[in-house]
Amino acid sequence: MADTHVLFVEDDDVIREATTLALERDGFVVTAMPDGLSGLESFRANRPDIALLDVMVPGMDGVSLCRRIRDESTVPVIMLSARADSIDVVLGLEAGADDYVTKPFDGSVLVARIRAVLRRFGHAGGPRGGGAGGDGDASDERGVLVFGDLEVDTEGMEVRKAGVSVALTPTEMRLLLEFSTSPGTVLSRDRLLERVWDYDWGGDTRVVDVHVQRLRTKIGQDRIETVRGFGYKLKA
Repeated sequence: MADTHVLFVEDDDVIREATTLALERDGFVVTAMPDGLSGLESFRANRPDIALLDVMVPGMDGVSLCRRIRDESTVPVIMLSARADSIDVVLGLEAGADDYVTKPFDGSVLVARIRAVLRRFGHAGGPRGGGAGGDGDASDERGVLVFGDLEVDTEGMEVRKAGVSVALTPTEMRLLLEFSTSPGTVLSRDRLLERVWDYDWGGDTRVVDVHVQRLRTKIGQDRIETVRGFGYKLKA
């Protein structure tokens, strides 16, 4: 992780300095900014490997900054929120964030979450332990799974709907791969947290729900079915 560059946007001086020191002790290179506008400028100038964005920062709030970053890049984004039940958490996820951490946080927890995000972004080639042996309409030698007008290229990491390329973030791609390699199988939120988000501990299922909804808007609202009380499944 020594070469991993973290953009950290936080307006509280004490939190910004303490967190920066903690991340640097773990080998990260940190650029810390006090507001959203300087954070956007730094992102464009330095192209970090991951961005940590506090929701409530001046100039441009963290949600708006996340949205601007997502318009330009698929770099992983973790939102920082002072309230676990805040609507800001959902807004941040809907804006394109990959995960969130609630303040106050333990430095080791934050580092673990950063590494989990980076790990899955570095292994976007498919779900752990999965194979391409699902029951899609067809699968050719190039690893392309077909579900109606939806094509999932598990080797080229490309998705097409009715022949048109669909742009997915790495997290969305991993989620779709998890569904497409088990079509027709109900996947629980806990399983998706473990397989897609690399959570070895309990996590907030809102992360799953928002990402499923984001994925639906891109591949078709009726492609992923909600099985109430159990989870989700991809219609084969």
